[in-house]
Amino acid sequence: MPFEILNKQELVPTIYLMNIAAPGIARKAQPGQFVILRIDEKGERIPLTIADFDRKNGSITMIFQAVGRTTMHLASMKAGDELLDFIGPLGNPAHIEKVGTVILVGGGVGVAPVFPQTRAFKEAGNKVISIIGARSANLLLWEDRMRKVSDELFITTDDGTKGHHGFVTDIVKKILESGEKVDRVVAIGPPVMMRAVAGVTRPFNVKTIVSLNSIMVDGTGMCGACRVLVGNETKFACVDGPEFDAHLVDFTLLMNRLAIYQPEEKMALEKYKCEREGCKC
Repeated sequence: MPFEILNKQELVPTIYLMNIAAPGIARKAQPGQFVILRIDEKGERIPLTIADFDRKNGSITMIFQAVGRTTMHLASMKAGDELLDFIGPLGNPAHIEKVGTVILVGGGVGVAPVFPQTRAFKEAGNKVISIIGARSANLLLWEDRMRKVSDELFITTDDGTKGHHGFVTDIVKKILESGEKVDRVVAIGPPVMMRAVAGVTRPFNVKTIVSLNSIMVDGTGMCGACRVLVGNETKFACVDGPEFDAHLVDFTLLMNRLAIYQPEEKMALEKYKCEREGCKC
């Protein structure tokens, strides 16, 4: 059964929001889970973290950046178009409980999956401190949404065009050094950012959780493409995660595996652009 695109909008340059009609998934979706979609019969399967869900109207919200062949194709679609496959919810839900004070960190597109967790931790009775970052002010996502579900919200930009001129880790370190008791940190974003957050929180012995964006194919643990090393043990991000203890993750291996298919991804993207422009490759 095809899945209809109910709404599509460009939030900031190259980053898009889509609402997909998927009542079965919306009924069961929880913060921290993801879906795998396929546009058509010739399309690849790609995982996208659930940014929000509406059980009443039966829709799933996802946010993605158009960087490769499939995401650029997805970005070219419009409301009323349909996806061939839309499978989920996959992965384990985030472990939401009342622990005290929680810092939630979202970097770039990572702000989208951080949002439902921020809301859930707030609803569970925690003090929620949110930190969102981007390269520049025009690339910041969901600032208003994050502010509504946070007790405190900090903004960072690499170029200093809004908020703190620097990185999200600067704010995390400042809070921890202030002596405020922090019971948990959740960080979602580029692997280099998550690794940096883990490096800051480790000396303070604060439990830190990250969501790993490893390569996935089937999302059921059968293919092994998403394997990661956590505490010197091989784990599958799709069924054992996607969330893991940041202090146990081998981020170097994760980033090396993410780069394995870069040449093929570049070729696929160039071919797609060529096809759309009608040139002969």
